[in-house]
Amino acid sequence: MAKQNPPKDTKSRLHPRSAHRNNYDFDALIGKEPELKLFVAPNKYGTLSIDFFNQDAVRSLNKALLKTHYGIDDWTLPKQYLCPPIPGRADYIHYIADLIGHIEPNPYIKGLDIGTGANCIYPLIGQSVYQWNFVGSDVDSVAIDSAQDIIKSNSLSDSIELRLQIEGNFKFKNIIKTNETFHFSMCNPPFHASAEEARKQNRKKVQNLKDDKNAKSSLNFGGQSNELWCKGGEFRFIKDMLFESRHYKHQVEWFTTLVSKGSNLKPLKTFLNKIEPKSVEIIEMGQGQKSSRILAWSFVK
Repeated sequence: MAKQNPPKDTKSRLHPRSAHRNNYDFDALIGKEPELKLFVAPNKYGTLSIDFFNQDAVRSLNKALLKTHYGIDDWTLPKQYLCPPIPGRADYIHYIADLIGHIEPNPYIKGLDIGTGANCIYPLIGQSVYQWNFVGSDVDSVAIDSAQDIIKSNSLSDSIELRLQIEGNFKFKNIIKTNETFHFSMCNPPFHASAEEARKQNRKKVQNLKDDKNAKSSLNFGGQSNELWCKGGEFRFIKDMLFESRHYKHQVEWFTTLVSKGSNLKPLKTFLNKIEPKSVEIIEMGQGQKSSRILAWSFVK
């Protein structure tokens, strides 16, 4: 059974500049991506929707959204890689614009996307909406190759550069060059601490879905191991990032990361106190029934 569209007031939690605050106009989206028609059907409320547990349906929806709102005409993603929900990813970009004080398009702004993935979604949206330049990094060479194909096929090579991280324990080393500066860095860390934890959480999510007895116990957005989990999970990943950021305090104006688990904020604040940034911001975000937040810190602002 298809997942119902959020009520109209639910999407008001998205950023005020979001292109996704209204329910999806499937007629318009199908006009841009005819393949999407195969997956659209009325849900139990009579509202058009898709089955969000069908990876092919989610990929088709993403293609339509990227074509319609961001001018990305060619977005092909290997099936085993993470297929992200576009509205939440766009919100992170919009809140970054607020944070750095540049809400008008500005090609002189340069951002660093840690873990850009095969989808390259943050650079694609940031370049489309704000004309920013990006460096995207990843530890996975296959993901880098996929993202590079997307960049080339959309003629964005002059705006988005990809770099392979050859040492998985580091976030900035090997990526930020000597004397190179960025207005911000951003990151969507692996959420889970192990593959088994990822599977357990997904089973729990499926079991909690009401009236969806046919839902398959699979991660509906896909994902490789390095995209979904790492040793120590989200907390360890961000803690390591905090301490490494001290070595690049004059090269990145604002360091930022998503923090999906609210319970991680308090212990992370303890480590923030140890690295002594000049400024710290916690930016609340929401999409549907899911809440998240951006943790931002700066040694110069």
